[in-house]
Amino acid sequence: MPGKRPLNSTVIRSAKRERKAITLDIKLEVLRRFEGGEKLSQIAKALGLAVSTVATIRDNKEKIKASSQIATPLRASRLTRHRSAVMENMERLLSMWLEDQRQRNVPLSVSIIQEKAKSLFDDLQHEQGESSQTEKFSASKGWFVRFKERHCLPHFKMNSTPPSSNVDTYPEVLKSIIKEGEYTPQQVFNVDETGLYWKRMPEGTFISVEEKAEPGFKSSKDRLMLLLGGNAAGDFKLKPLLVYHSENPSALKGYSKPNLPVIWRSNKKAWATKGIFHEWFTYFFCPAVEKYCAQNDLTNKALLILDSAPCHPVNLSDLSDNVRVEYLHDSTADIVQPMSQGVASTFKAHYLKRTFEHLLETTDGEDKATVREFWRNYDIMDAVDNIAVAWEELKPATMNSVWKKIWPECVQFQSFSQTDNITRLQQNIVTLAKNVTFEEVVEADVGQLLQSHEEDLSNEELMQLEQEWAAGEEESEDAPPALRQLTTEALSVAFSHFEAGLQILTSNSPDDEWKSKVSRAINDAVNCYRELYNEKKRRSKQLS
Repeated sequence: MPGKRPLNSTVIRSAKRERKAITLDIKLEVLRRFEGGEKLSQIAKALGLAVSTVATIRDNKEKIKASSQIATPLRASRLTRHRSAVMENMERLLSMWLEDQRQRNVPLSVSIIQEKAKSLFDDLQHEQGESSQTEKFSASKGWFVRFKERHCLPHFKMNSTPPSSNVDTYPEVLKSIIKEGEYTPQQVFNVDETGLYWKRMPEGTFISVEEKAEPGFKSSKDRLMLLLGGNAAGDFKLKPLLVYHSENPSALKGYSKPNLPVIWRSNKKAWATKGIFHEWFTYFFCPAVEKYCAQNDLTNKALLILDSAPCHPVNLSDLSDNVRVEYLHDSTADIVQPMSQGVASTFKAHYLKRTFEHLLETTDGEDKATVREFWRNYDIMDAVDNIAVAWEELKPATMNSVWKKIWPECVQFQSFSQTDNITRLQQNIVTLAKNVTFEEVVEADVGQLLQSHEEDLSNEELMQLEQEWAAGEEESEDAPPALRQLTTEALSVAFSHFEAGLQILTSNSPDDEWKSKVSRAINDAVNCYRELYNEKKRRSKQLS
């Protein structure tokens, strides 16, 4: 066309995306991984390929294998060496275990990883039967180096050193940061992740015994992650962030996620990720701090103290002009971090206590569900409700006293004992358990259950969780649940019923004080629905 300069051929060539040569070695590695049970997306990520490329290689499996047989004997024997299914499964489970350790900021050594690998290999080999007993595996250092390369493992802490003088010096460091920023105890926060097996009963109960005897995935292995935290004053607890392996479980059908008492997020392995944490910080933490400061006539600023877990982004301070983020040293985080000093363990005791209360409420009396029926129907939505109640139960004394090691000057409840508090809760749980016919439960069983939330994943748990996650990957994504909604017409009808009922009570009430008290209580109770009604009417007018 006139007036247009032709594009230079070198420009055209450079605009094209460079083609990456896929060698026979890479193609055979793709096929080996695929036959070992890995997903297309996992293989693509591990080898730095596009998912479509991996799929094409899979579809041309026969041609590629034929090509490998034409290669020189030395090359062919090196490329087509077969690794057993036991080895493939062991390394996959070991990768899951390592990721779980990293998520919980657990320091590791090469010897610990080698020991876990050998243990997994032996258990998997035993499960396979006699046919696989001939294969030997010593978990050598050479294997470990190749394992890291095959699975593209990120850097993780090795050979943890004992805590140094940082434990003693960090309170002084924190004090200088607080003085510099002029923060009050109300403006200093800490949050930490913790795992919760939301459907687990004490060992020895008939529910626990019966579940172990049943085949398939055990519901007591189903774990979720919670991010819990609050300020140093102890008067403000943040709304818990919950990460589950399913975005739309059937139990949540009909519920609006934004209106849940937790912030609901999902990850196929129920782990927090940098993306989830980034979103939480930007859209939940910062606005919550701003609102709290406004309500308490405080300057809108805060100091957030975090450990250096992999899911905590390092640039959070850049995302807000009002929130400063400080990271604890790896060697001291577990020793001084406030939320690790009793908040998580106290919350879990309250959760178990609330679960038993829920069980007793549902099964106590005639024509009520049996304990087995209750537990069979106890789902993740019940757990969410009980998590909210348990979190609400934590008192300011609990939230404030855990700052004793890191900021002793801010602690007001000096005589409060976390240990005594948890002991009382365990005793209450035992009493409730006996009222629910679990006569065999003793305090040691309760303590063991509470401790089990923080234990390493066993080989059996890794195998079962992998099966559950693999099944979840293969299922299609659930359709978004239909939300429960109240129309203006339905609200109007409900109000008319309330008014008719009030009219009957007030016109026949023998006591004027009763009349005003009941009227005030009912009007206060339904006021939130009146606000919803007015908002819907306002929007309707705007649209029209």
